[in-house]
Amino acid sequence: MPTYPHIQHHGATNGVTGSCHQLHLSPTASILIDCGLFQGAEASSRGAKADALSIEFPITDVKALVLTHVHIDHVGRLPWLIAAGFKGPVYCTEPSAMLLPTVLEDAFMVGIQRDAQLAERFIKLVEPMLNGKPYREWTTILEQPDLTCRIRFQRAGHILGSAWVECDVHYPHENRSRRIIFSGDLGAPHAPLLPPPDTPYRADVVVLESTYGDRLHEDRRTRRQRFQAALEQALSDGGTVLIPAFSIGRTQELLYELEDIISSQKGDWSEMPIILDAPLATRFTKLYRELKPYWAKEALSKIAKGRKPLGFEQLLTVSTHSQHLSMVNRLAHTRQPAIVITGNGMCSAGRIINYLKAMLEDPRHNIIFTGYQAQGTPGNAIQQHGPAGGYVDLEGERFNIRSGVTTLGGYSAHADQKGLVNFITRMRQWPTEVRLVHGDTEAKRTLASQLKEKAQVYKHAFEIVIP
Repeated sequence: MPTYPHIQHHGATNGVTGSCHQLHLSPTASILIDCGLFQGAEASSRGAKADALSIEFPITDVKALVLTHVHIDHVGRLPWLIAAGFKGPVYCTEPSAMLLPTVLEDAFMVGIQRDAQLAERFIKLVEPMLNGKPYREWTTILEQPDLTCRIRFQRAGHILGSAWVECDVHYPHENRSRRIIFSGDLGAPHAPLLPPPDTPYRADVVVLESTYGDRLHEDRRTRRQRFQAALEQALSDGGTVLIPAFSIGRTQELLYELEDIISSQKGDWSEMPIILDAPLATRFTKLYRELKPYWAKEALSKIAKGRKPLGFEQLLTVSTHSQHLSMVNRLAHTRQPAIVITGNGMCSAGRIINYLKAMLEDPRHNIIFTGYQAQGTPGNAIQQHGPAGGYVDLEGERFNIRSGVTTLGGYSAHADQKGLVNFITRMRQWPTEVRLVHGDTEAKRTLASQLKEKAQVYKHAFEIVIP
């Protein structure tokens, strides 16, 4: 007979996508933490079932879905969960509740079916299910004679609205309680827009992400200076600086730092056009502006001084496809310096493709990478082969890389090994079990070793499980 509560993992055990964890509370009741999409190689390795994107586990006892944040690898299977018959409440933070409909609409149009009316009907179906909750407040989500389950969202510092989740389960007839923490994706400290991650007080079990469990990040506190230096070097070539960026999180951080650079500089910077050519990123940036109460104190202090970190005067947005093509043509054939943020972040699709085709073979232009470029993507090929004068294939056509190529570190939205270890070791009451998910084999193995080492130093015994 299984003991309760216990955890079953339905994703993010052999990589970093498809996050979905089922917390079984009793033989007839459970909750899901996230329900994300498998992506890239992790999707293709699952074969035909990945194409069907079906929910491959019974959901009859699932009473609620709890979302840690709105990245597609944590929420993208929600349409299939509903199609499988789920009708329960969906709990998330208040900012995530505002962001989620836009994320799901885009996922629906890109990955499911290009039918705007169908997407709209789906969003109308989901919105009444959403329960946006404040940070740091307990919410009872299940109350039965033999058990009570309540949850609390704490700041994770990953993207706006992100949280790690505390689940308190109480069995009154047995006079027994358990606290389980699901980390979701933890952010790094010193993010410009977001408060740092909260530190847990105690837990019995922690399900911990391990994305960067085997490495340390560059210092984020010096990245603005490095970003400015890279921009100044690139702009001295007299062309366009292309910055591929994901639409939520990274784009807004880049805009924030560009506004900071502009406000502190004079001369050429005061006339420099900053072009956001990404419709989805533009929508998210508007939502970020509406969610200012959830920004970090430093960002709010700039607003109090009359500055507009995500809506400054030199920021130009490109909406229609015809405007986009016109902008590409203009920047490719004039000597007007400009900075363009566009998607997607790995140069595998989206408007960045047209910019690359027009500019890669011209040494006046530069590409600055601030995000991870997965193996097999055009972004990775440009990053690896560009400095050596190599080439990249875009939509079946080969382009020689003559433009400048720069990669900047310090922009990861994930905690590094030190941050992940601190999440456990800074607790006042350590867990008895840590389950490592959301990482490759080496990252989990290395993080497990570090945690065992700390356990010996601090004389705390706990079990490390790699599902």
